[in-house]
Amino acid sequence: MVPLHVLEVALRNAIVEAIEAVHGGTWPWTQGFIRSLPNPRGPAYSPKRDLEGCAAQQPTAGKVVAELKFVFWEKMLTNRHQGRLWDDHFYAVFPDAPRGVAASQRRSELRSDIEAVRRLRNRIAHHEPVFPRALQDDFDRIIRCIRWRNETTSNWVLEIETVRALLAVRP
Repeated sequence: MVPLHVLEVALRNAIVEAIEAVHGGTWPWTQGFIRSLPNPRGPAYSPKRDLEGCAAQQPTAGKVVAELKFVFWEKMLTNRHQGRLWDDHFYAVFPDAPRGVAASQRRSELRSDIEAVRRLRNRIAHHEPVFPRALQDDFDRIIRCIRWRNETTSNWVLEIETVRALLAVRP
């Protein structure tokens, strides 16, 4: 769980930096930002409803950030936000991501990784079996995402984590 926790904090902090660069520190209550979020009907997850619900109950942006679901941060990496956030800010908030391709390609890669990590995280949180998964690939994906945000942080996680030792003795 430690690598997952570090990834979640690193990811949401990076995305908040990009949002604040465009919408300012009061972004959870800024109509321009709120209107940019999808709001599907029915039971589907709605980033707009999630943000509005958290912002109505929390007194500060920091408290809102802490209350938003992991899926909110994943949805902020969709193509919908490419021109608004990621063209100008992706490499600023993910400074250790490999260069040489457009920010849109790296953002898409990160979104794909984060979606896979969220699915793993949900299986773990619901005490569902994860043994059939390619867990080493999942772990590598988590470390890669952290590394894109900050290589020093990813190195620290590699020093303290116990996942690799467990995977090595897995039957």
